[in-house]
Amino acid sequence: MSGASKTRPRSEPAGERNRSAGIPLPRPTALSRPHWDGCREGVLRFQRCRDCGAAVFIPQPVCPGCFGDGLRWVESSGRGTVYSYTVVHRPPSPAFAVPYVVVIAELEEGWHMLSNLVACDPADVSVDMPIEVVFERESAEITLPRFRPARSG
Repeated sequence: MSGASKTRPRSEPAGERNRSAGIPLPRPTALSRPHWDGCREGVLRFQRCRDCGAAVFIPQPVCPGCFGDGLRWVESSGRGTVYSYTVVHRPPSPAFAVPYVVVIAELEEGWHMLSNLVACDPADVSVDMPIEVVFERESAEITLPRFRPARSG
């Protein structure tokens, strides 16, 4: 995808990954609801400070950089790179199928997000690997943003 593309990432069926049902799901708050509503709509959102321009994630009531209260929700391209990662071989509970990859995604707008990398053999993951968001519906309320290797095009 080119940097100017406005194509939204498409949702991927949960069956395309190897996991068991019953993983713990987030509980949206008034502060985080715009993020979770966006995920359900297939849009990755983060906050941007109107005062200093900082990209902010996880959702905050004030900017952690300038302490201003001028945060607004903006849409991310969902494209970025693997900043760091680990491969989990020991599940925290039986609900998690292993191995799975946990990444810190560095998004092109200048913010970081902890998530999973899917549709990729753990042996093929590397730092700086191009990735893109995919959305996987877990319940009527929660759609999780995960990442996959970026597709060229």
